[in-house]
Amino acid sequence: MTEPVEVAESADEVVPGIWHWQIRNSGIGGAISSSHLFAGEDGAVLVDPVQLAPGRLAELPRPTAILLTSKGHQRSAWHYRRELGAPVWMPEGTVPPDEEPDHRYRDGDDLPGGFRAISAPGPGPVHYVLLRAGEPGALVTADLLGGTPETGLDFGPLRHHDDPDASRRTIAGWVDLPFTVLCLDHGGAFADGKAALHALLASES
Repeated sequence: MTEPVEVAESADEVVPGIWHWQIRNSGIGGAISSSHLFAGEDGAVLVDPVQLAPGRLAELPRPTAILLTSKGHQRSAWHYRRELGAPVWMPEGTVPPDEEPDHRYRDGDDLPGGFRAISAPGPGPVHYVLLRAGEPGALVTADLLGGTPETGLDFGPLRHHDDPDASRRTIAGWVDLPFTVLCLDHGGAFADGKAALHALLASES
């Protein structure tokens, strides 16, 4: 899997301690690929990273770990492991990635940055979302949702999922999870993600 060649020039702080940036990824037809950095008392964590301009990245808290939600989101993880010395965490059971991660995780495992791994069936055989406890709580949705705060949430390209019905059930199961911020891997970051999720589900009922 080739690292995306595009580099984001800027990052936006969604809420204090959570930053979002994105590229138009030519490797997936110019669709949006997004990344997030989460800073807390126990360090900063990169999730599914694409490159950010070095000068801008240097202005943010230095990551101490990199979390991946699936093999398809390796992106710039190995680049940043070499550059920053941050270990990479990846789901157990993925087919061999480009490089061997430092750690493997399973459903329910606690991860750096206060995250918990939650299996998210539908898009592929090994696919996770990441739930961050505390204030503000956050959910990284991997391949399950698209959209921006301006346009609202959508279900993304379900036709590309292994099991679109399972994807919909997975998403509906998030309404009771303790989060506020919703962080998309293929779209924007929603400061009031729970309200956006309720609006999406209501539109389908």
